[in-house]
Amino acid sequence: MTDPTATERAAEPALRIGTAPDSWGVWFPSDPRQIPWARFLDEVQAAGYTWIELGPYGYLPTDPHHLEDELGARGLRLSAGTVFTGFHKGDDQWQRAWDQALDVAGLASKLGADHLVVIPDLWRSDATAEVLESRTLTDEQWSRLAAGHDRLGKALLDEFGVRQQFHSHADSHVGTYREVTRLLDETDVRYTNLCLDTGHFAYYGGDNLRLIRERPDRIGYLHLKQVDPELLFEVLKNDVPFAEAVPQGIMVEPPAGVPALGPIIDAVSAIDPEIFAIVEQDMYPVARLDQPLPIATRTREHIFSCTRHARIA
Repeated sequence: MTDPTATERAAEPALRIGTAPDSWGVWFPSDPRQIPWARFLDEVQAAGYTWIELGPYGYLPTDPHHLEDELGARGLRLSAGTVFTGFHKGDDQWQRAWDQALDVAGLASKLGADHLVVIPDLWRSDATAEVLESRTLTDEQWSRLAAGHDRLGKALLDEFGVRQQFHSHADSHVGTYREVTRLLDETDVRYTNLCLDTGHFAYYGGDNLRLIRERPDRIGYLHLKQVDPELLFEVLKNDVPFAEAVPQGIMVEPPAGVPALGPIIDAVSAIDPEIFAIVEQDMYPVARLDQPLPIATRTREHIFSCTRHARIA
């Protein structure tokens, strides 16, 4: 006899849940404090995930056949790659962005990934905490930023069939609710949409559910992350650089932080159940190499305990 509860659940829209090298403390292509890539892939499989992101280009093998073999041996699949842009700085930034796209989107698309997560340059370095430029943009810089991302989004779609997903970020020019919605207002829905990182958006007080409700057509991808709400006030009050806040534990293991992930997954699954929801917990550098696996496993278990709208495959 068929279980009606199981049948009902199977018929519900559900997001594809995955994880990323970031959840293992990986920020750079090579760093002795980071977990070796083969161990990372082994532990992703052990934690119960199917989908992963590429992470910083060069961390995982860049030969498509080698990477395909390594992923296939573990039953893993690729959802997206990541590049970094600085279009607000001027026209000379186009070549830098496109050179990255040729590498990253070129590799990711060969393995079936349909998305490229694009992170804007930070005004304060996430490696050294050095202040690099003003923390706000002029109107002219906003225009350059928007035009550059639309150009990139169109080129990615035309060349690789890959969709650009813009990632707002702590210590970047696009972080608050108003900044994110300004970006959306000044860009084309065909070419520039959001990788809504729930933790980074909450970092500057953004209401994730409000944004999803008000701009449902611009949500193309999710990063699932929580921020420590008490530590956040200390970080903002004392102007602590993001690079220093991360080792202090600003991004925490769910469900210890905000926002709650279940309602966000529920809301986005109603928009499009094919959207990816990739777990990230900024934690570079990890205190111990054996730290990420149990956190990743518990996080997956938490997600599936707090929503009916999640799936692995």
